[in-house]
Amino acid sequence: MKTSNKFIATVIILISINTVSAQYGNNGYGNGYGNNGYGGNGYGNGMSQMGGMNQNSQPVKPKEIPAEVTVAKVMANMKPAVGLDELQTIAISNVLIESLSTQGRILKQDTTQDEQIKDFQALSENTDRKIMNFLNKDQKDKYLAFKEDRKNPKKSKSKEKKK
Repeated sequence: MKTSNKFIATVIILISINTVSAQYGNNGYGNGYGNNGYGGNGYGNGMSQMGGMNQNSQPVKPKEIPAEVTVAKVMANMKPAVGLDELQTIAISNVLIESLSTQGRILKQDTTQDEQIKDFQALSENTDRKIMNFLNKDQKDKYLAFKEDRKNPKKSKSKEKKK
C-alpha cells in the first residue's frame, strides 16, 4: 500500500512540475511568461507589466503621412476641378511636395508662433504663384474657386443643400 501511495504521489508531483515548466518555458523563467522580447527574468520588464510605467519608454509618435500621399489626394480633387493635363499635374505635384517639405521644416524650427504664421503665409503665397505659372487664364479662375472651396467646404455644402 505504501508503494502505491508513493507511486501516485510521484506521478502527481511530476505532472505538477511539467505543468509549471510549460507555463514558464521549458528551461525555467528565461523565455516564458511575460517575456516580451526585452530580456529580463521572464516576468516582464520590471514596471512594464504594471500599467506601462517604464521610465525609459519614449512616447509613440504617430506615423507621418508621406508628402506624396497627401499630394496625390489633393491632385485627385484638383485635376478634374481645374482641368489639368498630365504635364501640369506633374509640375504642380512637384510644387506641392516641395511646399509640404518646407512646411515640415517650418514646424521643426524653434521660432515663435507668430513667426511661423508669417512663414506659412509667405510659403502659401509662393506656392500659389508657382502653381499659377503653370495654368492658363481659364484654369486660374477655376484654381481660385477650387482653393476657396477647400478653405470653406462646409459653407459650400450648406449652400447646395439650401438650393
